[in-house]
Amino acid sequence: MTGQVFTATGKRKTSIARIRMIPGKGNILINKKSLDDYFGGLEQRKTTVKQPLNLIDFNNTFDILVNVKGGGPTGQSEAIRHGISKTLILMNPDLREILKKESLLTRDSRKVERQKYGQKGARARFQFSKR
Repeated sequence: MTGQVFTATGKRKTSIARIRMIPGKGNILINKKSLDDYFGGLEQRKTTVKQPLNLIDFNNTFDILVNVKGGGPTGQSEAIRHGISKTLILMNPDLREILKKESLLTRDSRKVERQKYGQKGARARFQFSKR
């Protein structure tokens, strides 16, 4: 297992995250920035990214390199979480039950519904006036 590189892809909304786990000291780099630099003061996003690692008591022997694009902070953090979960399964298939119970392996396929013509939004209409 040492010296091996594990890769997986995570998706959420329009965000796509490519994850690489390589032997290291437990650093998380997102688009060549540290986790704290990338998400700044968004503590909830940092917690979301670390959720699968905290769940299995990750021993910090691997560096996590992430390349993420598309979407906003929420979609990106959840795409990263999905990718990390899939990578952990590649490393150790025994973790599947634990991660599946927390539904971290299921791809959340919900996307924003498009706005329709002649309307204010996807479902919202302009106000109707009879007179």
